[in-house]
Amino acid sequence: MLEAGIKAPEFELPDQNGTMHTLEEYKGKKVILYFYPKDNTPGCTKQACGFGELYPQFMEKGAVVLGVSKDSVASHKKFEEKFSLPFTLLSDPEQKAIKAYDVWQEKKNYGKVSMGVVRTTYLIDEQGMIVKVFKNVKAAENPKQVIESIS
Repeated sequence: MLEAGIKAPEFELPDQNGTMHTLEEYKGKKVILYFYPKDNTPGCTKQACGFGELYPQFMEKGAVVLGVSKDSVASHKKFEEKFSLPFTLLSDPEQKAIKAYDVWQEKKNYGKVSMGVVRTTYLIDEQGMIVKVFKNVKAAENPKQVIESIS
């Protein structure tokens, strides 16, 4: 897990429409970069819909929301359309950003150990510095936690 106070790693990933995005292009805005395990699963859907509901408030605070998982561009497109998500979903099947942000970790589920994306949200400031890290977040509560932490 990366810590607050360091420069956020650069990335270049395609969104749900196949358009490439980099962290650099968001300089001057606050970035909510949240990593989640999988499209269309109960927790991930709650988290995404929560960010969707609060999206106007994030915009008022000069923030953009970027969701990242290892799902495909096509999977993200279906997820976006199914839940009318108003923000960008980034596809990272090669786990470049996932590993750069240190969210690919050992997970335990019903006693079984496997590797996977640990639900984590990073708040990145206008200069590209990580200012807050939300670890082991509860999917439904995370969007509200993040909006309350943005000044």
